[in-house]
Amino acid sequence: MDINADFTKRAVVHAADIPWVPSPMPGVERRMLDRIGDEVARATSIVRYAPGSAFSAHTHDGGEEFLVLEGVFQDEHGDFPVGTYVRNPPTTRHTPSAAEGAVILVKLWQMDPDDRSAVTIDVAAAIRDGATHVLLHEDVREQVRIAVWEPGQSVEIAEHDGLEVFVMDGSFDEGGEVFARQSWLRLPVGEVFHGRAGPEGAQVWIKSGHLAVPPVAPGA
Repeated sequence: MDINADFTKRAVVHAADIPWVPSPMPGVERRMLDRIGDEVARATSIVRYAPGSAFSAHTHDGGEEFLVLEGVFQDEHGDFPVGTYVRNPPTTRHTPSAAEGAVILVKLWQMDPDDRSAVTIDVAAAIRDGATHVLLHEDVREQVRIAVWEPGQSVEIAEHDGLEVFVMDGSFDEGGEVFARQSWLRLPVGEVFHGRAGPEGAQVWIKSGHLAVPPVAPGA
């Protein structure tokens, strides 16, 4: 399955406007943003867990990172409430669930195979304390961060090796297109981001620098 699989082109998904697609596990649904591969895939998705749903135990051979958008996401390592960012590096294993339901932004098979750094950050607390920039992860391959933009703030991001921007809250305008909550934009290497936050401002998740090497499907 290929979804927005040409990483040399601009890609946009206004996820709040598209239907949920059932996963193989009852009560777990997805909105797919980009994907290369079948059930085991290099993928970026929004995943919704109904109350009481769970995924069977599995190993993330290619690593996993997720941001909790709603509810409380859980596994045997703990509870992750809304606003939590987690990186589970390659070879880690868990059994995810959500007793009361949850929605997460998740990326699979997109880490350095040698990465063994686990990360858990309470982004919501940092924002409550007034942070306008929260660095989540940085290495030679990529940078991941949260930005809080003031109402009407102009933002330019240039000289990146690939860029993704996901709206957690609020909105922004880019290229005459409005990106509201759960909207996602991916720009190819070298394409400058020119944005302006909406009247309520914006909280956004940003990944950059990660498309210098063409993405491939797991096992390719």
